[in-house]
Amino acid sequence: MKVLLKKDVDTLGYAGEIFDVSAGYGRNFLMPQGLAVPATPGTLKQAKAWMDQAAARREQLRQEYAALVERLNGSSITFHALAGESGRLYGSVTTEQIAEKIQEEIGVEIPRKKISVPGKALRTLGAHNANVRLDGEFSATVRVNVLAEEIEEETDEEAVEGEGSEDVIEEAMDEFADEISEETDAAAE
Repeated sequence: MKVLLKKDVDTLGYAGEIFDVSAGYGRNFLMPQGLAVPATPGTLKQAKAWMDQAAARREQLRQEYAALVERLNGSSITFHALAGESGRLYGSVTTEQIAEKIQEEIGVEIPRKKISVPGKALRTLGAHNANVRLDGEFSATVRVNVLAEEIEEETDEEAVEGEGSEDVIEEAMDEFADEISEETDAAAE
């Protein structure tokens, strides 16, 4: 099936171009989305106008993407996450979290699907590079720093340092000794 693209399609081509696609792809995706029309002699006359409009849109996008790449390159974002002693995170930093942080700190909204990191998510502490692919020819690198979050341990200071702390320890040891002697007596019978 020959179709004439009305809009740019990332995986296929630019507006105004004619492509031979499978009938299902054309009828079930391209046409319902308003991305293409059947290539007929009447629509071919409209192709020139669509090509001119698409070229103007692409030029505007190129300028926006170029400015955005300059803004993103060299920028860095920081996450604080819980990690073990080996530096492995208990969770992970996902591309969705990176997209939210970029929007929060840099003020640029980027879909998470346009962000890629080594693996599917960051799982270790340290500095990592996230690739932001805006378009086929425009991509930027954002530095992602993952730092260990400090865990505040809650302790009962009265039991540890207060008066009678020795008594608490002594009572716990006595209870443990009693449990062991009861188990030994039960095993002997």
